[in-house]
Amino acid sequence: MKANRMEAFSDGVLAIIITIMVLEFKLPEGHDWHALIGLGPKVLSYILSFVYVGIYWNNHHHLLHMVRKMNGRLMWLNLLLLFWLSLVPFTTAWMGESQFAATPTALYGIILLFAAFSYWLLQRAIINQHSDDSAFVVVMRKNWKGKLSSLFYLIAALTAYISPWISGIFFVLVAIIWFLPDQRIEHVLNDH
Repeated sequence: MKANRMEAFSDGVLAIIITIMVLEFKLPEGHDWHALIGLGPKVLSYILSFVYVGIYWNNHHHLLHMVRKMNGRLMWLNLLLLFWLSLVPFTTAWMGESQFAATPTALYGIILLFAAFSYWLLQRAIINQHSDDSAFVVVMRKNWKGKLSSLFYLIAALTAYISPWISGIFFVLVAIIWFLPDQRIEHVLNDH
């Protein structure tokens, strides 16, 4: 199997995840602009999660360009990542419905933390296919975004019980950090 089959499967799963999230929206009770105000928390949680799924989709696409040889380990690690991402619609809906209550917000951070860890495992498995002195391995050693993101997810999960809005700040910070795709891989691809 080639990496493009795994990428196509992942693209389909991520598209379904986004579709499930948008289908969680129920029609408002009224028929004027005021009726939309009650959807505010749901819209905010949807936008945040949409951005996160988009970030994963974008970076996943770049990462899979570096696969040298497809194997069962990569496929299982990719499925692990997709598993955690498939829980995002549930936590997004719960967080929005509860108007960012502590437990749903903490769970959202935990799910994102496990997704980040799964992405790191997949990345490590792909890195291990390259020699230690390859340009890809050299640039991937600088992983400040991944480390900072994991720390912020953990902080967001823990601070949800103090203030879910503090958690929200950390979620937004991670999204800002990753909004641009991982340029390290693009540089390696452009140099070859």
